[in-house]
Amino acid sequence: MDRLRNKIRDIPDFPKPGIIFKDITPLIKDPATLRLSVHQLLQPFLGRDITAVAGMEARGFIFGSLVAWELGLPFVPLRKPGKLPYDVETVAYDLEYGSATLEVHIDAFDVNDRVLLIDDLLATGGTAKASCELVEKTGASVAACAFVVELDFLNGREKLADYEIHSLLHF
Repeated sequence: MDRLRNKIRDIPDFPKPGIIFKDITPLIKDPATLRLSVHQLLQPFLGRDITAVAGMEARGFIFGSLVAWELGLPFVPLRKPGKLPYDVETVAYDLEYGSATLEVHIDAFDVNDRVLLIDDLLATGGTAKASCELVEKTGASVAACAFVVELDFLNGREKLADYEIHSLLHF
């Protein structure tokens, strides 16, 4: 995991003063560490009853689509409002810098789907919890949530106490 940790850089005062942003750009720029992170994200879920992968906009698309491809499963994007052309389910939520909304097509999942949610970062847990709620609004269930980075000091895991969580790196 040190190979991955060394590819994440700190950006002070972004997006506002006092925040130290964990930038994954160097990790995804390097094919070897991107491949390693994807394989480590999916490892605990091999052979499990997962039927779809969902990723949160926007960096969750990167990791989620690659995990779905490796597992041979469909990928479903969870998008910001107004980005999906068909009927949607919507969930509004609070996050560390304000509030936001996520949407998914109403027919994105089947009621029997067991969904693996993927994102780059677990911070306060607002986005991840909203994503779980969004999946469940469609009638599907959340099998687990997986993250490249978890910021332990923000206690996001507490909001996801009802779900299995897999994080590669802890800060």
